[in-house]
Amino acid sequence: MTPATSLFAPVEADLQILADNLKQLVGNRHPILYAAAEHLFGAGGKRIRPAIVLLISRATMLNKDITARHRRLAEITEMIHTASLVHDDVVDESSVRRGVPTVHSLFGNRIAVLAGDFLFAQSSWYLANLNNLDVVKLLSEVIMDLAAGEIQQGLNRFDASLSTETYLQKSYYKTASLIANSSKAAGLISEASLETAEHLHSYGRHLGLSFQIVDDILDFTSSTETLGKPVGSDLKSGNLTAPALYALEEKPDLEALIAREFAQSGDLEQALALIHDSRGIERAKELAAHHAKLATEHISILDPSESRQALMDLTGHVLSRLY
Repeated sequence: MTPATSLFAPVEADLQILADNLKQLVGNRHPILYAAAEHLFGAGGKRIRPAIVLLISRATMLNKDITARHRRLAEITEMIHTASLVHDDVVDESSVRRGVPTVHSLFGNRIAVLAGDFLFAQSSWYLANLNNLDVVKLLSEVIMDLAAGEIQQGLNRFDASLSTETYLQKSYYKTASLIANSSKAAGLISEASLETAEHLHSYGRHLGLSFQIVDDILDFTSSTETLGKPVGSDLKSGNLTAPALYALEEKPDLEALIAREFAQSGDLEQALALIHDSRGIERAKELAAHHAKLATEHISILDPSESRQALMDLTGHVLSRLY
């Protein structure tokens, strides 16, 4: 499997500038919030979302260098993503994320919630300073979508009647909206045509959905060590994803286990066994591949370049995490 970071070679120098800028953007007026931000941005991470913004910026500015506004958009994208992770970890009561202690486990829930709010507010301020109303609208929509997705997930816990369409809508809100809207925003800053900007949005939408579906499959097929959380933890918390929803169509016994919220000893293990014994995981893989293919089609409308190739290769990388 090709590591995602090697796909980002065309923007490697840009990502280094981004890493240096992120901590400075938060500022040090608030020592505890600054310490929280330093912990978050110092932890590194794959920086997939800002890398996509930078790759699209370069792929749509072929004979020119990218601008300070492109760079700021990438930084805002990472700030919004990071803020959402801080809040997600509080809601999910996660003590560790990818082997690093979460903000609330280090600083407490109150500081974590405020740190997330602060990052959302800071990103909104920097967004307004781009002086591009269309871009402001796109990224403001993302912040609404993130909250809507989290609420929808909470309301749909242990709901065995959940449709695949509703699951995909929630996945769009929680994961794909940021990638789709920031991709389109990068195109608008490059002054690409509206038709091209819509293709960029669709690329981000389908890539984001494929990414989330793969994540949801890995909750059933990966190891606790790789995931950094127990296998089947989404299912245990009542978050029904593609493999479980497809399995429900084949395995009626699964519905009763979900309805009683795995309250009895062995319920969760039995549910996992039923899902593995169905075509649920296989069908979820087909769904992820379908969205990856659509993403490739939408990005292929750009003129050939090293950056466009990296964006196309990224769709294959998303799927390769399964193998």
